[in-house]
Amino acid sequence: MNTEQKTRIPAANYYMPSWMIVGTAVILLVVVVVLAVRNIHREKHYMSQILSEKGAALIKAFEAGARTGMMATMWGGSQVQTLLEETARQPGILYLVVTDDKGLILAHSDKSQVGNRFMDTSTLATLRAATTVQWRLRALRPGQRAFEVYRLFRPLGTRGAFRGGTTPGRWCPSPGRMPRKQDWCFPENPSTERRVIFVGLDVAPFEAARREDIRNTVLISVVLVVLGLGGFWSMFLAQRYRTTKGLLQDTSAFTEEVVTHLPVGLIATGRDGRIAVFNETAEVLTGLCFKDCHGHEPAQILPSLWMSIQEQVRKGIPVIEKEMSCRFSGEKPVPVSVSASRIVNEEGDFVGDVIILRDLGEVRSLQEEIRRQEKLAALGHLAAGVAHEIRNPLSSIKGLATYFGQKFEAGTPDRESARVMVQEVDRLNRAVSELLEFARPPGVNPRATDVKKLLQHSLLLVQQDAMARNIKLDLSVSDETAQVCVDPERFSQALLNLYLNAIHAMSKGGVMSVKVSPGRSGYIEIEIADTGQGIAPADVEKIFDPYYTTKPGGTGIGLAIVHKIVEAHGGRIKVKSKPGKGTIFTIQIPNRQGDGGKCNADES
Repeated sequence: MNTEQKTRIPAANYYMPSWMIVGTAVILLVVVVVLAVRNIHREKHYMSQILSEKGAALIKAFEAGARTGMMATMWGGSQVQTLLEETARQPGILYLVVTDDKGLILAHSDKSQVGNRFMDTSTLATLRAATTVQWRLRALRPGQRAFEVYRLFRPLGTRGAFRGGTTPGRWCPSPGRMPRKQDWCFPENPSTERRVIFVGLDVAPFEAARREDIRNTVLISVVLVVLGLGGFWSMFLAQRYRTTKGLLQDTSAFTEEVVTHLPVGLIATGRDGRIAVFNETAEVLTGLCFKDCHGHEPAQILPSLWMSIQEQVRKGIPVIEKEMSCRFSGEKPVPVSVSASRIVNEEGDFVGDVIILRDLGEVRSLQEEIRRQEKLAALGHLAAGVAHEIRNPLSSIKGLATYFGQKFEAGTPDRESARVMVQEVDRLNRAVSELLEFARPPGVNPRATDVKKLLQHSLLLVQQDAMARNIKLDLSVSDETAQVCVDPERFSQALLNLYLNAIHAMSKGGVMSVKVSPGRSGYIEIEIADTGQGIAPADVEKIFDPYYTTKPGGTGIGLAIVHKIVEAHGGRIKVKSKPGKGTIFTIQIPNRQGDGGKCNADES
């Protein structure tokens, strides 16, 4: 996993519960509705305030006009009526009415209404207290309403005098002046007989403007709600996107790690049928690189493999554990187990193909090892019985040959024949001893040993043979493998067998190199390489079998004993060879240095 994936903030930190988003949206909606309602009420308040102020101004203006005309020119009722009618013609004024405290119309912008009752008795109590400007909404006819402003009518103020007259509703002039017939007469006691003036204003323009404001308010509120909900929805989608992206990144990282470190080779194609996934195990198994395979069809990269399963996979029939040998980038066929299938999503659409390769090399090696062990075990039992039966007669034959040889004089042919018989019996006894040694499980006593000294000592034993054949010896020991846990005597015996085989393979001289390095975890590797004639591929798998040899005069026991000694140390031995170029033997030994006291300290 890379640094970016390790330092990325977890997606869970961005999580916001859905109920929180819904609750926030509801709160936003409530706030917008409350603000809209308040705005509507505010518009209504402003409208009533403007109309009431306009009505109050009209009342004051009418009172001022009436007061001026009455005081200066002795207006009569006709002049007041005219003033009332002229004032009512102003835009936005529906009517002007002056009534007494019993609701009878004394003056009206419509002359025909004079003398009628303007209000019902239920509102008289309220009107009598209207010392200040009051207002109310009054329905005139269906679909039409008037904004009615009213208060006490005071045309004379403090300068006029109210006197009783013989004709109700006439003007009573100041003392010393005789009233005329058309003059109005107001009561002398205004506290008991009051006049009320009403101004009816047209609310249609204001209501139209108010309706327009309401529409604008509702529209703005809807826009705000939509924008708010859209913002919250966007935030929700962004949150879901971040969460999904985080989960996708985590899943991708997890999948990448799993696919990369699978112990089997994984090859997958995309919808276009070209290779999209090629993990590390597949690279090691096939010897190919992902960069060279990416974007190519499997038939181009793995022709022998793909052609054998292509038809079955395309038919949708899974391939399960099909064992086959395939040639990839190397010359040697690789035994693999192939599983393949077609990837289809939930809708049934084709997504790609997946191929799983499992290396059967280890399995085949283990199978061969088991078969070899079974064969060696049977051979060992046979060898032990045969050696036991042969050794006793050999001792008798050697004794008789020695006895009869002494009967003849030295230098005679009979004496020489007896000596040859004894030598052949000794050679046969050595073969029997080797056979017994091979059949007997090798006992090892591992202890901490300086690997460099061990190898130097073993190479010193073959130095003369190497010089005689013009062979150069090369030793390389890694500092990380200073100590190794082996039985020095038995392990030296195995090394000597390998050295002698390498020297015999280089009849015309060459180089024998011995290299020690750390292997896989807990192991060390000892590599013995020569530049000799090599081993034929058909013989490589048989060289550790007992009594199998390609050398004239060889017994075929040496490498079998080497294999048993390495196994006794818990190790493994492998061989690679190319005819004409040389052979490499690799010994892998577990390093148990300091492991629970299994390896004693080197006393030397």
